[in-house]
Amino acid sequence: MATLNDLPTPCLLIEQSRLEANIAAMQARADAQGVRLRPHIKTHKSTALARKQREAGAQGVTVATVGEAECFARAGFDDIRIAYPVIGGDRLARVANLSALARVSFCVDTMPGAQAAADFFAARGEAAEVLIEVDTGQHRCGVDPEDARAVALAQAVAESPGIRLVGILTHAGQVYKGPAKGVSKKEAIQAVSRRERDAMLRFAARLQEVGLAEPDSFEISIGSTPTMHAFENRREGGFRITEIRPGNYIFHDAMQASLGAVALKDCALTALTTVVSRHRTASGRERLFADAGSKAVASDQGALTDGYGQLLYDARRMEPLPHARIASLSEEHAWIDVPGGSTLETGDRIRFVPNHACACMHLHETAWIVDGEDVLEAVRINARAR
Repeated sequence: MATLNDLPTPCLLIEQSRLEANIAAMQARADAQGVRLRPHIKTHKSTALARKQREAGAQGVTVATVGEAECFARAGFDDIRIAYPVIGGDRLARVANLSALARVSFCVDTMPGAQAAADFFAARGEAAEVLIEVDTGQHRCGVDPEDARAVALAQAVAESPGIRLVGILTHAGQVYKGPAKGVSKKEAIQAVSRRERDAMLRFAARLQEVGLAEPDSFEISIGSTPTMHAFENRREGGFRITEIRPGNYIFHDAMQASLGAVALKDCALTALTTVVSRHRTASGRERLFADAGSKAVASDQGALTDGYGQLLYDARRMEPLPHARIASLSEEHAWIDVPGGSTLETGDRIRFVPNHACACMHLHETAWIVDGEDVLEAVRINARAR
């Protein structure tokens, strides 16, 4: 059996036991709350890992791009939700071409976007399934559910040939900003989770008042890994949340740990890197350089993370490396500061938990499922270029 010493660096490792535990834990939460779990595969972009989620009980997949939808439809996934506005005739044509392989739905959040989709599919004599994207606080895409124009958009979608309104969808990405002063991490996540849920239920009730939604058939979809750890379903006006779309939960990362959504020991994804140089700076600080730069692990920083990942002293126990910090990343180098000096030498290998697992996976063709030092299998990242 191959071991970590047989792998070239930099590379990504997935600890099998933590992977399986994370998949099972989120599926159990979805089941307990009476919702479908539709994982967002932008985190791993791997059909093999998505099959593990499906085998555990997940129903359908969420994707961010039409390219991801094409990759997964051709791999046999037959219920795909594009959690993104599909704009442009080229993308709409590609979505239409997938209808022979899978049920595909996508988002609209503007009148022009909805009209373009309606005209395209009506000209083909088809009706595409769409969800209205709702802004529940992140202020990225989506309609304000309290604005009258949101109901007007829903009305226009419902009356347009070529598209069919099947539900509403949101992502409470504002949770990644961390807590306000004087608020605990747990309280902050709980508060965002409640607002996400309640805003969507109120909007569904408003749509019901004008004849656009019925509890038995209307889909209400929410996402975000941190908020799902605090999610509790409830009923308002006959409506309940029907599905959740977390993605990062399959691995977790340093951002999730810094937010307090999980513990470091829950993180399944680590990067393996080799020390390629060691020097002492003019100020007397020990500095190591390793081969996992921004082209290997991305340069994302969360609101609460310190540096560019959590270095590990013992990856089996997920014990942090004391005092050491990834202070900077250049394209091919991780700059590691060790204020008290280091026992690591050029050629030594170290593991760390990346800040953002989703961005890391997109940078590699393969990741490796491992059990401690043993390499169990290679995982192809099928949709990395999509």
